Amino acid sequence: MSAVPHAGSGLRHQLRLFFTALQFFTRLPAPRWVGFDAAWLQHATRYFPAVGILVGLACAAVYWLTSLVLPQVVAVLLSTAAGIYLTGAFHEDGFADVCDGFGGGMQASRILDIMRDSRVGAYGVIGVVMLLSLKIAALASLPARQVMPALLLAHPLSRCLATGLIWRMAYVREEGKAKPLAQQMSTSEFAVAALTALLPVVLCAALGWLAWQALLPALLLGLAATVFLARKFRRRIGGYTGDCLGAVQQLSEIAIYLGLLAAVSPTSSI
Repeated sequence: MSAVPHAGSGLRHQLRLFFTALQFFTRLPAPRWVGFDAAWLQHATRYFPAVGILVGLACAAVYWLTSLVLPQVVAVLLSTAAGIYLTGAFHEDGFADVCDGFGGGMQASRILDIMRDSRVGAYGVIGVVMLLSLKIAALASLPARQVMPALLLAHPLSRCLATGLIWRMAYVREEGKAKPLAQQMSTSEFAVAALTALLPVVLCAALGWLAWQALLPALLLGLAATVFLARKFRRRIGGYTGDCLGAVQQLSEIAIYLGLLAAVSPTSSI
């Protein structure tokens, strides 16, 4: 068996880390020269928001193309389906597991056992149905011109907020799908993630796609959703798991859409 190439340094190293994140969080393939080493995942999390930018672009493209011939709500539904397919429902699955675990367990050990179970229970099914319904309803209720900027904004921002748990909290499983990327995240790595997530914010404001009066409540609600879940995770299980990261990404994404929607005046959507 040939050895996996060392990640190297400089630009090539950063490209390896980015493509490692891309392979882990989406169905998209990486060039063969990248190779793979689980150790790279420890530092690839800095590019989680960059992956979100690509997912947001793909969802926005699907929405734009389908909205040319279909009603807005149908275009939003197809855009959401495209995002789920592209990511393999990775984050939705985590959200469902969190709903099952925290809904059905009282002790930390029992919560973790339920989340580890591959079967989806009633809490998970209800949670995902409500999650997707609220996401589609919020996007479909936005003015049509704001849907694509909303997607470009929420996908990287919500992923950045999820990395905040890796940066500031402890991973509570001995093993799991997020363990390689949960072992460490330095402040400088989180800064890379945060700056990447802020790029769409600056772009949307500079180009006039979204007003600051809409961006501010979106950012605050996304942060509030993250803090709410982080405090619950710390109190109930003493830290976070990979499923918790998915739950934060999904809930903060919806919170961002709701923040944008709350800033829309009754007459602006006509």
